[in-house]
Amino acid sequence: MERSIPMESASAFIDEKIKQLGDWRGKTLAKVREIIHAADPEIVEEWKWVKPTNPGTPVFSHNGIVCTGETYKSVVKMTFAKGAALKDPAGLFNSSLDGNVRRAIDIHEGDKLDEAALKDLIRAAVALNLKSEKKPKTQPRARRATSKLAN
Repeated sequence: MERSIPMESASAFIDEKIKQLGDWRGKTLAKVREIIHAADPEIVEEWKWVKPTNPGTPVFSHNGIVCTGETYKSVVKMTFAKGAALKDPAGLFNSSLDGNVRRAIDIHEGDKLDEAALKDLIRAAVALNLKSEKKPKTQPRARRATSKLAN
Protein backbone atom coordinates (compact mmCIF):
# COMPACT_ATOMS: atom_id res chain seq x y z
CA MET A 1 0.00 0.00 0.00
CA GLU A 2 1.42 3.36 -1.05
CA ARG A 3 1.22 6.33 1.24
CA SER A 4 2.36 9.91 1.50
CA ILE A 5 4.13 11.52 4.43
CA PRO A 6 2.50 14.62 5.98
CA MET A 7 3.92 17.82 4.53
CA GLU A 8 5.47 18.92 7.85
CA SER A 9 7.58 15.77 7.88
CA ALA A 10 8.47 15.70 4.18
CA SER A 11 11.21 18.31 4.50
CA ALA A 12 12.76 16.33 7.34
CA PHE A 13 12.67 13.16 5.21
CA ILE A 14 14.41 15.01 2.36
CA ASP A 15 17.01 16.37 4.80
CA GLU A 16 17.62 12.84 6.05
CA LYS A 17 17.87 11.43 2.52
CA ILE A 18 20.52 14.04 1.62
CA LYS A 19 22.43 13.26 4.82
CA GLN A 20 22.23 9.47 4.29
CA LEU A 21 23.54 9.71 0.74
CA GLY A 22 26.62 11.55 1.98
CA ASP A 23 28.22 11.74 -1.45
CA TRP A 24 27.88 13.72 -4.69
CA ARG A 25 24.26 12.57 -5.01
CA GLY A 26 23.33 14.16 -1.68
CA LYS A 27 25.08 17.38 -2.63
CA THR A 28 23.38 17.36 -6.03
CA LEU A 29 19.93 16.72 -4.55
CA ALA A 30 20.52 19.53 -2.04
CA LYS A 31 21.55 21.87 -4.87
CA VAL A 32 18.53 20.90 -7.00
CA ARG A 33 16.28 21.50 -4.01
CA GLU A 34 17.84 24.94 -3.49
CA ILE A 35 17.30 25.83 -7.17
CA ILE A 36 13.68 24.65 -7.05
CA HIS A 37 12.92 26.87 -4.04
CA ALA A 38 14.76 29.82 -5.59
CA ALA A 39 12.67 29.43 -8.75
CA ASP A 40 9.41 29.27 -6.81
CA PRO A 41 9.33 30.04 -3.07
CA GLU A 42 5.77 28.62 -2.90
CA ILE A 43 6.92 25.09 -3.78
CA VAL A 44 5.67 22.49 -1.32
CA GLU A 45 7.89 19.55 -0.42
CA GLU A 46 6.25 16.15 -0.20
CA TRP A 47 7.44 12.60 0.38
CA LYS A 48 5.34 10.20 -1.69
CA TRP A 49 5.00 6.62 -2.83
CA VAL A 50 6.23 4.97 0.35
CA LYS A 51 5.80 1.20 0.22
CA PRO A 52 7.64 -1.84 1.58
CA THR A 53 9.95 -1.99 -1.45
CA ASN A 54 10.56 1.79 -1.68
CA PRO A 55 11.32 4.22 1.16
CA GLY A 56 9.65 7.04 -0.80
CA THR A 57 10.43 9.82 -3.23
CA PRO A 58 10.97 13.56 -2.73
CA VAL A 59 8.28 15.47 -4.63
CA PHE A 60 8.11 19.20 -5.26
CA SER A 61 4.61 20.55 -5.90
CA HIS A 62 2.75 23.75 -6.61
CA ASN A 63 -0.87 23.18 -7.65
CA GLY A 64 0.16 19.66 -8.57
CA ILE A 65 3.46 17.87 -8.99
CA VAL A 66 6.18 19.98 -10.58
CA CYS A 67 8.99 17.41 -10.34
CA THR A 68 10.50 14.64 -8.29
CA GLY A 69 14.06 14.31 -7.01
CA GLU A 70 15.01 10.66 -7.24
CA THR A 71 18.47 9.28 -6.52
CA TYR A 72 20.05 6.17 -8.01
CA LYS A 73 23.57 4.71 -7.92
CA SER A 74 24.88 6.76 -10.82
CA VAL A 75 22.33 9.54 -11.29
CA VAL A 76 20.11 12.11 -9.62
CA LYS A 77 16.92 12.24 -11.66
CA MET A 78 14.51 15.15 -11.82
CA THR A 79 11.29 13.92 -13.40
CA PHE A 80 8.86 16.63 -14.48
CA ALA A 81 5.26 15.39 -14.27
CA LYS A 82 4.13 17.37 -17.34
CA GLY A 83 7.54 17.73 -18.96
CA ALA A 84 6.37 16.81 -22.47
CA ALA A 85 4.19 19.95 -22.46
CA LEU A 86 7.10 22.24 -21.52
CA LYS A 87 9.40 24.09 -23.89
CA ASP A 88 13.02 23.23 -23.17
CA PRO A 89 15.12 25.69 -25.19
CA ALA A 90 18.29 24.86 -23.21
CA GLY A 91 17.86 21.12 -23.88
CA LEU A 92 17.93 20.10 -20.22
CA PHE A 93 15.68 17.07 -20.70
CA ASN A 94 17.92 14.10 -21.44
CA SER A 95 15.85 11.16 -20.18
CA SER A 96 12.33 9.73 -20.56
CA LEU A 97 12.11 11.53 -23.89
CA ASP A 98 9.75 8.95 -25.39
CA GLY A 99 7.02 9.40 -22.78
CA ASN A 100 3.75 11.05 -23.63
CA VAL A 101 3.64 13.17 -20.48
CA ARG A 102 6.80 13.08 -18.36
CA ARG A 103 10.33 14.19 -19.15
CA ALA A 104 13.40 13.88 -16.95
CA ILE A 105 16.83 15.33 -16.39
CA ASP A 106 19.52 12.84 -15.41
CA ILE A 107 22.34 14.52 -13.52
CA HIS A 108 25.56 12.52 -13.34
CA GLU A 109 28.56 13.04 -11.07
CA GLY A 110 30.52 16.06 -12.27
CA ASP A 111 27.70 17.49 -14.44
CA LYS A 112 27.40 21.28 -14.33
CA LEU A 113 23.82 22.49 -13.78
CA ASP A 114 22.54 25.35 -15.90
CA GLU A 115 20.81 26.99 -12.95
CA ALA A 116 19.13 29.77 -14.94
CA ALA A 117 17.67 27.32 -17.47
CA LEU A 118 16.56 24.95 -14.69
CA LYS A 119 14.80 27.81 -12.87
CA ASP A 120 13.04 28.76 -16.11
CA LEU A 121 11.91 25.16 -16.58
CA ILE A 122 10.61 24.96 -13.01
CA ARG A 123 8.73 28.25 -13.40
CA ALA A 124 7.22 27.00 -16.67
CA ALA A 125 6.08 23.78 -14.95
CA VAL A 126 4.46 25.79 -12.14
CA ALA A 127 2.77 28.09 -14.67
CA LEU A 128 1.41 25.03 -16.49
CA ASN A 129 0.05 23.62 -13.24
CA LEU A 130 -1.63 26.94 -12.43
CA LYS A 131 -3.07 27.18 -15.94
CA SER A 132 -4.34 23.60 -15.72
CA GLU A 133 -6.06 24.31 -12.43
CA LYS A 134 -9.48 22.77 -12.49
CA LYS A 135 -12.07 25.23 -13.55
CA PRO A 136 -15.41 25.27 -11.77
CA LYS A 137 -17.77 22.78 -13.27
CA THR A 138 -20.63 24.21 -15.23
CA GLN A 139 -24.10 23.00 -14.58
CA PRO A 140 -24.98 20.05 -16.76
CA ARG A 141 -27.49 20.80 -19.45
CA ALA A 142 -31.02 19.86 -18.61
CA ARG A 143 -32.01 16.76 -20.50
CA ARG A 144 -35.26 16.83 -22.27
CA ALA A 145 -37.68 14.38 -20.79
CA THR A 146 -38.67 11.60 -23.08
CA SER A 147 -41.65 9.48 -22.56
CA LYS A 148 -42.62 6.22 -24.05
CA LEU A 149 -46.29 5.81 -24.57
CA ALA A 150 -47.50 2.35 -23.85
CA ASN A 151 -50.39 1.27 -26.00
